[in-house]
Amino acid sequence: MTRLRSASGIMSHGPRRYLALHLPWLPAERAMRGGLARPEQPFALVEKQRGALRLAALSPLAAQTGIAPGMALADARGLVPDLATLAHDPEADAVLLGQMARHCIAYTPSVMPDPPCGIMLDITGCAHLFGGEAAMRDAIAQDFRQRGYTMWLAVAHTPDAARALARHGGADVHALPLDALDVDETVRLALRRAGIRTIGELAALPPATLAARFGAPLVRLLARLTGSEDPHIVPHLPPEDIRAELRFAEPIGRHADVLDAIEWLATQAAGALAESGKGGRAFAVQLCRSDGHVARLSIETGTPTRDPALLMRLFAERIDSLADPLDPGFGYDSLVFEVSHAETLEQQQRSLAPDAAGPADIGPLLDRLAVRYGPAAIQSFATGNSHVPERAGYLARAQDGERGSTSIPGETGEPPLRPLFLLDPPQPVEVLATIPDGPPRRFRWRGEQHLVRLYEGPERIAPEWWRRRQGYASPGFSRDYYRIEDEDGRRFWLCRHGLHGRETSEPRWYVHGLFA
Repeated sequence: MTRLRSASGIMSHGPRRYLALHLPWLPAERAMRGGLARPEQPFALVEKQRGALRLAALSPLAAQTGIAPGMALADARGLVPDLATLAHDPEADAVLLGQMARHCIAYTPSVMPDPPCGIMLDITGCAHLFGGEAAMRDAIAQDFRQRGYTMWLAVAHTPDAARALARHGGADVHALPLDALDVDETVRLALRRAGIRTIGELAALPPATLAARFGAPLVRLLARLTGSEDPHIVPHLPPEDIRAELRFAEPIGRHADVLDAIEWLATQAAGALAESGKGGRAFAVQLCRSDGHVARLSIETGTPTRDPALLMRLFAERIDSLADPLDPGFGYDSLVFEVSHAETLEQQQRSLAPDAAGPADIGPLLDRLAVRYGPAAIQSFATGNSHVPERAGYLARAQDGERGSTSIPGETGEPPLRPLFLLDPPQPVEVLATIPDGPPRRFRWRGEQHLVRLYEGPERIAPEWWRRRQGYASPGFSRDYYRIEDEDGRRFWLCRHGLHGRETSEPRWYVHGLFA
């Protein structure tokens, strides 16, 4: 979801234009992209404040349940009993915000992070390169949407006005509520008691009266909101930016020449990466036409790399998969190659023998598929932080994080202990057992009777006891799983939910999965 806003009715005494980016769900979306949480489950990020756990940030689903940041976790549990929680990590959010700010330098050289969830861009003199302010906003919104982040944008003549419009909505600063004022709540409360409801009503009052009652900072803040004072921004320069540029005496336009130039730049960048002991995870190429148009190509890799040959295969794949082919026009007069994200890369020697072949690495294949079909289309199983079957693994982007096995290993030549796919949710069955806590002898599922010929089990899975510490009223019942084969040779994974006599008087049975 992206909201685009433009400011109208704001007084301006200068030609500067500022674009504010506000990411309302940045902490939650960082957790989801990192595999720490699932988007279909409401969750909150909590931190300890004044001796109690309080909500620091929410996921979009959690925000729809009526809870809000700053609320005590115990109160939020009363409204949403199944609310999942994660530890709030403001340092990780700040690192991600800095990476996003460095990425925005591709649109304007004057960029500044605006913590905790914003980025400020001075787009004066840059918007025409993208076809105007509206086209530039659309390009940035599409860029971040493809990366999986929700963003609200607004343009104004001052940073404060753009920030207020992006965070609170609307097209006119004067119509914004007093919540857009970055002042103490006591000041806003005093203004409301005086009958003032909007920024426009406050701006109509004499500045001398406001300064005498609330101090000069409020008058200065109001001037920045209404556009009569521009504080400018301090550009954020990326540290140790790995960047290579190639200029041509005469513009080039042939496809082969463009690829040769990109390969030369990739080789130069690989040398810089090797000197710093790093490998790139995200790369971008800017192709600057002689008429001022700039085409951009970007790729990502699942692991750090500085192999020019691999990068060239990925860039060639990117060019071939473009819906709108590159148009050189009158030719490109310069190319810029940038490593937008780098990580430490250590050399590894797998064997003393120079010709020893190591294990097959499917990383390059995954990278090529991600370039052609999009990163979200290539998924792999990731290991979850739980022993409960339905939370033991999940599907995540193959390029994000480390992949792991979610299956329980068995003996060689023996059938698997658990099915590969589970039924969601488990389907109830009627079971006839010899004793309440004994194995099943016969069961009815989907209206069909099944006579148990062979069984293995039980495999007992205890509930997650630590969930009680996280505020859950009950971590749930224990489960006894049986691998069942009926008289027709069909195999099922049956579960008895609850221990008879200790946890419940009537345990229930479910089919949780099917074996091939």
